[in-house]
Order: sequence, then structure tokens, then C-alpha cells
Amino acid sequence: MIDLFYAPTPNGHKISVLLEELGLPYRIIPINIRKNDQFLPSFLDVAPNNRIPAIIDHDFPGGALKLFESGAILTVLAELHGRFLPAAGHARAQVLQWLNWQMGGLGPMAGQNHHFNQFAPEKIPYAMKRYTDETARLYGVLNKQLEGRDYVAGEYSIADMAIYPWVLLYERQQQDLAHFPNIAAYLRRMGDRPAVQHAYAQGAKFDWEGSLSEAQLQDLLQKN
Repeated sequence: MIDLFYAPTPNGHKISVLLEELGLPYRIIPINIRKNDQFLPSFLDVAPNNRIPAIIDHDFPGGALKLFESGAILTVLAELHGRFLPAAGHARAQVLQWLNWQMGGLGPMAGQNHHFNQFAPEKIPYAMKRYTDETARLYGVLNKQLEGRDYVAGEYSIADMAIYPWVLLYERQQQDLAHFPNIAAYLRRMGDRPAVQHAYAQGAKFDWEGSLSEAQLQDLLQKN
């Protein structure tokens, strides 16, 4: 059993998609980042950087594994179960390259785009333009990579699971998919996958009004 500390954000969706694709049993532990659940001591014991997602894999070889950082979780679970990450060679290198492109580029830039365009208490035109333009540049990179490919590294992989939740929010990021037809087709292709649909259905159940106390979280963890 895997405990998934989760909120329905792009980074949270990455892991629920992988778990659904792998068909692994997992339990969602909701972490309401709007109510500061991410600062509960029992969560920080698993994820000291106070960010979701994080997991506890109770069946991990050698004993239960606590793991944070979405890229690390994707890589470790894909390797452990022998799916969605090639074992060696050029194919593996391509998947890791595009996974790290998302982790180091698309995610941070789109995240800043979300912040300055949607949530910042003060509208700062320079920041809004900078991050909208950089998001567009990254969309251009992805659109070119998808030319003639169904998935970003050829075969479906954890790189796609990392990228899809971010580009799905193209409207929030002020991006027009008419300029990125390969991404538009990619979004349809990814959205048709049953595992992706099941993962996003979990997010639809998330209660943004609810919150956990430390005692409630400890009680959940004792019932694994």
C-alpha cells in the first residue's frame, strides 16, 4: 500500500496518474495547502520541504520508504515496477531529459505564471509578461518535440505524466493552443487514457474546505 499525500495540483496529479497507470493500491491523504496542512509536523516528517506530493511506500524493498519531490517519486516507482522508464540507453536518457525539462523549466515558469497572473495581490505587468512569454517559449519547445510523436519521448512515459498536468492549464497560463497544434492533440490523447481520467476523478473529490489537525493526521498514519 502507498500513502499519497495529495492535493489536486499539477504536481499532485503526476503521482496519482502514475499510481493509476501502475494499478497499485494507494490511499490518498488530503493535504489542504490552502489551510496550511503542509506545515503539520507529521507531514513535515515525510516532506521536510513542506510541499506536496509525498508518499510512504509501505511495501518498498527493505522497509517503508518516505519520499518527497514529484520527479523523484516518478523515477523511483517507475524503476521499481519496471514500467514507463526504460532501463538503459538512449530511450532512458530521453525520458529523464524531458522529465527534468518539466521539473526545471515548465513547472517553475508556469507556476510563476499562475502566481503573477492569478494570485498576486499586486498586478506587476513586467512579471506577468515575463512569465507568460517564457511559458509560451516552453510551449514552443514542447510543440516542436511532439511533431510526429504521440508522446514526448516516443513511448508513453513518466515524462508525459509530469508534463501533461501543467499544459492542461494552458488557459490559466494565457496560452492559445491555436499556436501549438501538436500540444492540442497531445492533450486530447492524454485525456483519453483511462488511468488519467481515474486520477483526475480523485481530484474532483478533494474538499478544499476541509483541513486536518495533527492528531487526525497521526491517527490516519497509524491506520496504514
